[in-house]
Amino acid sequence: MAMKGFNPKWKDLPDYILGITKEIWEDRGVATLHHYYGRDMIKRGSGGVVIGAQAVIDETNQSIAGAPDIQLLGEDVIWSGNEDDGFLSSHRVLEIFADRDADGQPTGRQIVERVIADCYCIGDQITDEWLVYDRGASARQRGMTPKDAAAAEIEAEGGPASAKPPFTFADNVPGPYQGKGNDNEWGQRYEELLNSIMAADFTAVGKTYDRAAHLQLPGGREAHGAMAADEFWLAVRASFPTAKLVVEHRIGREDPMLSPRSALRWSLVGKHEGRGMFGAPSGAEVQVRGASHAEWGPWGIRRDYVLFDEIAVWKQILLHQGRSS
Repeated sequence: MAMKGFNPKWKDLPDYILGITKEIWEDRGVATLHHYYGRDMIKRGSGGVVIGAQAVIDETNQSIAGAPDIQLLGEDVIWSGNEDDGFLSSHRVLEIFADRDADGQPTGRQIVERVIADCYCIGDQITDEWLVYDRGASARQRGMTPKDAAAAEIEAEGGPASAKPPFTFADNVPGPYQGKGNDNEWGQRYEELLNSIMAADFTAVGKTYDRAAHLQLPGGREAHGAMAADEFWLAVRASFPTAKLVVEHRIGREDPMLSPRSALRWSLVGKHEGRGMFGAPSGAEVQVRGASHAEWGPWGIRRDYVLFDEIAVWKQILLHQGRSS
């Protein structure tokens, strides 16, 4: 059954999201963005806000030119909403492409990078978008630490005095989507987990994760078990011990042939005043923009995909220190 206002070739929202992603990137249908993106759409990522379909098309062309063999493998689409009010799609994608140097020459490396894109879709168009890339993964595959990559980015932009700070709430441009997701229990459970962790109740980790949980963590890191989840979240909280957790969007879903799933878009906002995964305390005001997808089973979270851009975090720290190394 077709969705109201959408091309009848799309059978449901996941089919639409997965289909147009392949059509745009791998089938080179970039011009279709004039249809699929609203004229005044708003796209938010670590680099800032991009407004308008034409600006997004120009950016997409540059990305494809830099990685002409790119594959965007849609791992999951976790969504909320309806045909009348519009849908919010949280789309987890694995990008795979051959690396190239600054002159466009192949380096012989293959880059695998995960991204979660939250898109507001209504009437066959996307008009609001939030992107969280795991750029730390691509940095590591190029032989750099995320801190090194942040320093190189600052240098390329002319040094600390002229480098562009990463996107934060202060830069946001409000768009047409004002929803917060849904109240499904699986999304609520994940939000409760993060709230407990940020309140330093780490017993919630052992109670919520399957002992054999499979974890995909920032930097392209893979880990296993509730103990590894505890170690990861402790390192995050230790870096920003007084930062405030802001859950921007929450979805829970149950679909045929799939585990119950959760999708959260969240931020940690506050000072880097602890020693954890981002080195010695710097006192920098930081926003860690995160996105998470979880799959649940009979013993808790079976698979957890947590993304944030480590390069963007390090860039905020280095710019606060007035340095590029």
